[in-house]
Amino acid sequence: MPIAHLADRGVLSVSGPDARPFLQGLVSNDVAQVGQAASALWAALLTPQGKWLADFLLIGEGERILLDCERAQASWLASHLTRYRLRAKVAIADETDRWTVFAAWGGGEPAEQPGVLVVRDPRLPEAGWRCLASPGAIRPDATAEDYDRHRLALGLPDGSKDLESGKTVLLEAGFDELNGISWSKGCWMGQELTARTKYRGLVKRRLVPVRVEGPLPTPGTPVLREGVEVGTIRSGRGDRALAILRLEALACPGVLRCGEAVLVPEIPAWLSLTADSTP
Repeated sequence: MPIAHLADRGVLSVSGPDARPFLQGLVSNDVAQVGQAASALWAALLTPQGKWLADFLLIGEGERILLDCERAQASWLASHLTRYRLRAKVAIADETDRWTVFAAWGGGEPAEQPGVLVVRDPRLPEAGWRCLASPGAIRPDATAEDYDRHRLALGLPDGSKDLESGKTVLLEAGFDELNGISWSKGCWMGQELTARTKYRGLVKRRLVPVRVEGPLPTPGTPVLREGVEVGTIRSGRGDRALAILRLEALACPGVLRCGEAVLVPEIPAWLSLTADSTP
């Protein structure tokens, strides 16, 4: 089983008697499902208008909840969450210096050892495991680039590499199919627009994995079909990438060109392109 150090990940902690109810009213998933034993949940923080700001894994560690987040967002995220604290009895701390984040995949389960939290990636069984470890507790045998190729092949978004702050709607990025949204827990920040988008079938584009035939384009390069822009490419590595594409571009035949490359969508089994209007 390969294990890779994800140096671009940071860790926040949310502790105190109100930690779970505090997060419950803010994030897209049901924080009550995060147990005191090591377990994980994928969730996002949205604007009041329902647009993506950040996403993270919520990991239970006793009474505390750890947020495995983008390292570059950790300081901002801690400050942003603090704005909503008001009278809630919670403490929010950046613990990036205390924890090192690893990903493991390819079968089996990482061995338990002192100073290491091991949780299954809640998005897909094939995604593998996430490990939070004290510095030096794990010796990686794979690279972050190896893991990047793995998650691109699965079609898993990687935060701001693939999503646009204040613009992306969760249903465009697979949060529904990848267990990143609770439809039953009650109100949370951005819930109203997210629900309206789902039940009225308002999703017009999707983030999908693509095979790149030619040189890998720069993220943000427009994708064209018969000269008309139908999306943009996001993160990529080698001949694999993610692209945000309009649904009609996926439904109709035609060559998708991006820079000097041709993109071939490879829709994974988990991704549904049919609107779900179940109330």
